[in-house]
Amino acid sequence: MHYIQRGLERTVQKLSRQFRVLLITGARQVGKTTMLQHLAADTPRTYVSLDDMQARQLAQSDPALFFQIYPPPVLIDEVQYAPQLFPYIKLLADQNQKRGQFWLTGSQHYAAMRAVSESLAGRVGILEMMGLSQAERRGLAFADLPDFALQTWQLRQSELRTAEAPAVFKTIWRGGLPEAQHLDVEERDYFMNSYVQSYLLRDITELGGVQNLGAFRNFLTAAAALIGQQLNYTTLATAAGISSPTAKSWMQLLEGLGVVRLLRPFAANTLKRLVRTPKLYFCDTGLAAWLAGWPTPETLLNGAASGAFFENHVVTEFMKISTYVPQRASLSYFRNKDGQEIDLVVEMDRTLHPLEIKRTASPDPRDVRRFSLLESSGFAIGAGGIICLSDKVMPASEMHSIVPVSLI
Repeated sequence: MHYIQRGLERTVQKLSRQFRVLLITGARQVGKTTMLQHLAADTPRTYVSLDDMQARQLAQSDPALFFQIYPPPVLIDEVQYAPQLFPYIKLLADQNQKRGQFWLTGSQHYAAMRAVSESLAGRVGILEMMGLSQAERRGLAFADLPDFALQTWQLRQSELRTAEAPAVFKTIWRGGLPEAQHLDVEERDYFMNSYVQSYLLRDITELGGVQNLGAFRNFLTAAAALIGQQLNYTTLATAAGISSPTAKSWMQLLEGLGVVRLLRPFAANTLKRLVRTPKLYFCDTGLAAWLAGWPTPETLLNGAASGAFFENHVVTEFMKISTYVPQRASLSYFRNKDGQEIDLVVEMDRTLHPLEIKRTASPDPRDVRRFSLLESSGFAIGAGGIICLSDKVMPASEMHSIVPVSLI
């Protein structure tokens, strides 16, 4: 299969020159191992996966022998299965002092992070990887986050073709897992079923805390039906036939596995009467569409959930971008107790860039007026706009723009 260049490659190479150990976390099948093996091509780096039970048992029972067989520089896949390796990695890293000697991947985010924080503090660079972005699918790698100015979007429009709604929803329906990019409807159905059974349910079982896998499947389906909404544990619990505390615990497991992301509400001391409930998004819209029972891109585009899936797509695209570029950005949403909402707030350098997300080709420019809700936040308000299905960039106001989704 043709290799797709990933936006995270630049950061991987930079951190590998800075740290002795590099850990890439993220959901199963997002391309962590493929990317690292690509970067390690034509180098002496060895590779071992702890999905291999023989290698896993050796790592757990005799770490010293493990590193005789797989000496650094080494790429160890699914390292969370053998936390016994971490003291030895620490020892070898301190003895050698060379940068980038240990490349590690971990799909069970919380388990890997806990072991790292206990054993390798100060020696490890940690990155999270998500599925393919729409830019990566097109062979692009933006070096920076946009500054959201009209001229920036116009420049992108001169270099990129905008996509119409059917193409956008085909991207949303297909999702970002590399292995799913060229499957037909039937093949995709088998792939997603296998993904849930072979990876997700297995990892959930190994993490512990889930005895009723049938109820957990119902929980997954209910969660996929609530994307883009404020997280309601009572609703999820009722749908799965479990208690609210169990629903909260299971949601934490999904977040730890990189399956979902919770977008926290914006908070500033000067703003009163703000909600505190996060909003729920799936990291992979293809998995969410499969779980929610949308069989084709056309049914998703024309279905009742199309607006929520479009919002999920935009939010997760910004999550991916903010991971891959050097600027630090914080993402949140704004909603006050009166129900007034701004879909996405991107904070960079103490400046807020407010964004509305609309599944329409003809948004109302007056929607940017609600951005004034942020004026008492104590932050500077920068350019923002409306991300939508328009075919061209247009001004929405003196500061804000109407932006085709395919340009982000």
